[in-house]
Amino acid sequence: MLTFEEKEAIIQEFKELTRKEVSLKRVNYHYEESLYEKTTVVYHLHPNGNGFVYVGDLAQYEEANDKGMLNIREATADELRQTIKDSIAYLATEEEEVALEEVEEEWKNKENSKLTLLQEDEMWNIYHGYNLEESFGSYSEAKAYLLEEGFRKVASK
Repeated sequence: MLTFEEKEAIIQEFKELTRKEVSLKRVNYHYEESLYEKTTVVYHLHPNGNGFVYVGDLAQYEEANDKGMLNIREATADELRQTIKDSIAYLATEEEEVALEEVEEEWKNKENSKLTLLQEDEMWNIYHGYNLEESFGSYSEAKAYLLEEGFRKVASK
C-alpha cells in the first residue's frame, strides 16, 4: 500500500488539480476546469492512506460506491495515476445527448400475419396493427421473441 506521502506525490503530478485542506488532516484535490458542478477528483485523502477518487459512473470502475467514489487505499501507483486521469477526463468531457434513430421494421410469419417492430424512446415495441403486442428493453430481446414466434424480417424496399 502506498503511503500518504507517496499518494500525494502522484496526485501532485497533475498540475491541473488544486489542493484544499479539510478536517482531520485530510486533503481534497479539485479540478477547477470541470464542466460540471462537481470539481472534486481526490476526496478525503487521509494520512493513514485512505481516500477516494471520483469516477462517476465510468463502467470500468464497478467497485465505486453509489456516489461515484472509488476507494484508493490499496491502489498501486499506476492504478492511482490511471484513475485520476480517467476522473479528470470524465469531468472535462461534455455528456452527449444520444439521438436515437427511430427504427421501424415489418415482420411476417408463414400465415402472412404481419407485426411491426418499432423503437419508441428506449423501448422496442411490437404491434399487431395498432395494438401493442409486446414490449422489450432491447432490440435483441424483441428480435428473439419474433423469431421464436415464427416471424421473419421483411426485406426493406
